Amino acid sequence: MTIKEKIALLPHSPGVYRYYDAGGTVIYVGKAKDLHKRVAQYFVPAERLNTKTRLLVSKIADVQYSVVDSESDALLLENNLIKQYKPRYNILLKDSKTYPWICVSSDEFPKVFITRRIDRSKGNRYFGPYSSALHARAMVDLFSEIYPLRSCKLSITSEAILRKKYRPCLDFHLGKCRGCCIGAISRAEYAANIEEIVAILQGKAGEIVRHYRERMLDAAEALEFEEAQELKEKMELLGNHYSKSIVSSVSETDADVFSLVFDGQDAYGNFLRIRSGAIITSLNLGFHTNIEETQESVLSSFVAEIESRFGELSKEVIVPFRPDVSIEGVEFRIPVRGDKLALLELSAKNAKEFHFNSLKQKEHTNPDEFRASVVEDLRKALGMKVSPVHMECFDNSNIQGTNPVASCVVFRNAEPSKKDYRKFKIKTVIGANDFASMKEVVNRRYSRLLAEAPDDLPQLVVIDGGKGQLDAAWQALAELGLTERLTVIGLAKRLEEVIRVGDPYPLFIDRNSQALKVLQRIRDEAHRFGITFHRDLRSKAQVKSALREIKGVGDRTEQRLLLHYGSVARIAAAPDEELASFVGPDLARRIKEHLNGNE
Repeated sequence: MTIKEKIALLPHSPGVYRYYDAGGTVIYVGKAKDLHKRVAQYFVPAERLNTKTRLLVSKIADVQYSVVDSESDALLLENNLIKQYKPRYNILLKDSKTYPWICVSSDEFPKVFITRRIDRSKGNRYFGPYSSALHARAMVDLFSEIYPLRSCKLSITSEAILRKKYRPCLDFHLGKCRGCCIGAISRAEYAANIEEIVAILQGKAGEIVRHYRERMLDAAEALEFEEAQELKEKMELLGNHYSKSIVSSVSETDADVFSLVFDGQDAYGNFLRIRSGAIITSLNLGFHTNIEETQESVLSSFVAEIESRFGELSKEVIVPFRPDVSIEGVEFRIPVRGDKLALLELSAKNAKEFHFNSLKQKEHTNPDEFRASVVEDLRKALGMKVSPVHMECFDNSNIQGTNPVASCVVFRNAEPSKKDYRKFKIKTVIGANDFASMKEVVNRRYSRLLAEAPDDLPQLVVIDGGKGQLDAAWQALAELGLTERLTVIGLAKRLEEVIRVGDPYPLFIDRNSQALKVLQRIRDEAHRFGITFHRDLRSKAQVKSALREIKGVGDRTEQRLLLHYGSVARIAAAPDEELASFVGPDLARRIKEHLNGNE
């Protein structure tokens, strides 16, 4: 049976489909509200598909499917199958690290500890995961302060206690443990402490605090002041910890929050679980897509991953846009104002920070891949057909109309190539005329490059300035016949807007993107290089005006004086006899008179 014949027999039901290649390997797993319609969308004329999806379809040798009862079942089954088969063309998790969990063991006297391995077969209970081991450690330390829990690894059972198998350790004598190993605390009392810990981990700290307050008032009324003080201290410890986690104005909110930041084929997501206004879980996950996927599909994969890790979602789920799946009993809400919007913005802030840190980590661990991604981001931002692997930036330096110069800096693979930097003295322009100076410099640069290295032309030319400087550079390139081969843009400083030839509206690139950062970097480097060259010329001009105007001082004498004394000021302050022994008495007298007169 051919694939098209199989598609014709697919039911109009929710389910999961699997594509296999000729070798029988699963290459793609997808979910569908309607299996027949969804699968048929892949097998349409090739021109209606993007390049990567077309490649996927060309490798499909067989189709299999599974029917389920609902969209939410399809979502979870898809997530499980992706983890099982790891298909090449699916949205895949980029995170390979294991996160810390807090485990409450199933012993008669349970232990509370941090672990990165989950084994539910022993009946242990796990809470998390925590995005930071510091956060998990802070929780365990909090429990140790409030409750006298055991920290040992002994197998403490009722039988062992009756046989007096163990002796109390130092923690017992320090008051950090109630001595469950010797029966100093009953199993029921210890279990009550554990259940309070579980309630706190489930986000019910507010209920525990209210319970403590009631018990404290009852103890105070019964004149049991030591117990009342102990309960007060527990309340304060819990209050101090959760005052850092409570989201203002939403103290009664229970919700799950998702946000995503997209960067090409990668997505960076943050998940927050809010219980009684407190953030009890915050998790960052990265995703990579090998074929074109909608943002709604990526969000659905994110939701499925969280549901597989944490179980049932909250009844209210706050999202930046709706996923392409509906889940029974779950309301997806897109807030536009108020406290719920503040929660979504908090999650988005965490996702952006995760994105930034991931890029910085990639910059250090895999710099070549990082630079390639930056260049690709810039290509997409500017709408270029080819990647700007070779970029050049021009800047004019003309202070108070003196010593007009220009600089050209070169970046290759988003990194400075300093051996290719060039500096120019303006030759044909009289006075301060930035536009004419820019035209002259661009013309000189590329007429020479065409003659000496025509295969080394840049893909992108950046002009430090506005529309006037950009138009002047464009005219120079047009005269050389390069307007079809090079992309030229202007980068204005005031709002960091990108100006394009013939476009009346500037292009604004995301201020947090690496694309804009590399443009700013090459612009700033051109400005620094040009200013340094201009400063050197002014210094030489000042020396020349101070010494060369003296009769009898030529190039060699000037060089000898500056080499010996270091500066004009030191020459002027030198003793007459010393200067006379160096250049002769007559010239020394003229130098002194001229420099001191100028001073």
